[in-house]
Amino acid sequence: MIRIDLPRFQRFQAWRDAARQLASAGIRPEDVTWAQPGDAPDLFGADPLPPAGDRPVRATREFLDLARQVVSHSDPERFALLYAALIRAQTERGVLDNPADAMIDRLSRMAKSVRRDIHKMHAFVRFHELPGGGARRSFGAWFEPEHPILEAGTPFFAKRFADMNWLIATPEGIARFDGGSIAYDPPAPRPDLPQDASHDLWATYFANIFNPARIKTGAMRSEMPVKYWKNLPETRLIPDMLADAPRRVQAMAQAGASTAPSRAARVTARLRQVPDDGPPTTLDQARDQAARCTRCDLCHAATQTVFGRGDPAAGLMIVGEAPGDHEDLQGRPFVGPAGQLLHRAMAEAGVDADRSWLTNAVKHFKFTPRGKRRLHQTPTAGEVRHCRWWLDLERQMLRPGLTVALGATAAHALTGNRDPLTPRRGRVETALDGGPVLITWHPSLILRQDGQTAETARAQLVADLSQAAQLLGQWSQNHCTSDT
Repeated sequence: MIRIDLPRFQRFQAWRDAARQLASAGIRPEDVTWAQPGDAPDLFGADPLPPAGDRPVRATREFLDLARQVVSHSDPERFALLYAALIRAQTERGVLDNPADAMIDRLSRMAKSVRRDIHKMHAFVRFHELPGGGARRSFGAWFEPEHPILEAGTPFFAKRFADMNWLIATPEGIARFDGGSIAYDPPAPRPDLPQDASHDLWATYFANIFNPARIKTGAMRSEMPVKYWKNLPETRLIPDMLADAPRRVQAMAQAGASTAPSRAARVTARLRQVPDDGPPTTLDQARDQAARCTRCDLCHAATQTVFGRGDPAAGLMIVGEAPGDHEDLQGRPFVGPAGQLLHRAMAEAGVDADRSWLTNAVKHFKFTPRGKRRLHQTPTAGEVRHCRWWLDLERQMLRPGLTVALGATAAHALTGNRDPLTPRRGRVETALDGGPVLITWHPSLILRQDGQTAETARAQLVADLSQAAQLLGQWSQNHCTSDT
């Protein structure tokens, strides 16, 4: 048995170097033990890392991106799983692109959990100013993540707070930023961080954004898990704010207009339906709950939620930006001019619209009024982030073999990548949940163009949809083979 001792930090590079050397020597996954700091030594000894062999070792960029995330998971089997996947990838073509594969599904879910933990770290780290007499102010923070994400999560703070020195201590270790670079130290007892004026600032901000008329404790615990509360200065205000909410709502009602606008009954009827009864488990339940969604402020002006529609058994999901005026009034996606153009392009490309699932990254129409017209507005990154909960739910229930992202907003919602769309169009990228995503133009872009520019963009859309049909055919063949 070969034992590979990995360091506390720079785990990915150490795993990658060892995995490449092992794979080139033809070492089987079951013959390797991956050890981490603190693991007990082998009772019967272990063989050293063998020299590299002459076998070529290939790994796609998508696999390496997945591995970078998975190594920050807390699962002790993560390194062995990644090495097993690497070995399989040498002989099983396309195995990493199959979301139905049990191993790939497990790795994808691990990567998603790490991404979520990093997001929580970025949201819930609270710095305390430390005493010091230097030219740069110094700050410290304590954070308790679910996974060992210190090395993956701290570069964000180096960019955001480059003008100050700081340290972030976790049970995994300590990150120190001093003079433009990050250094990592082993773990130490939790530091005694002083209270400072920033705590009062956070509390004031939190109290001012609290809306007593939109209390959803379940959503609050989901977005701000209780395990983080003890380290957040603003959370001490929550019990009093919840207790005072009925009085504040009554005061708001008394101060409001006595006559509701004409559209109020239509817009808010969905909010007076049955109460939320927990996370949905079927598409019908998801559609019913989405009809009462208040995750962002778009729900107040839109006529209704426009949930996805199509064949739930389809392997193809097509994701647009957001509903338009026609979709908002009819409650169905892609029924306006852009949707009609999309359906014609799909027919030319050989994509069966009836065997596809059509949806949007954002489920409510965002617009600005111009007289009697409602002009479309692009959703903000925050609105995309809030609505991603519904898109993720659709993807979990449908598990498409391929997703087509129409436009930059859909591409960002699916992949988290906000790079320009032009060099990415026609490429297959990896979604945040691990599935393949083909990037192409949104039909509305073509409608806004003229002449040869519009014809070229339309031809590219048809070509991309034809590529999607081919990829979907390959997925369907592999899917049927795996089912048998």
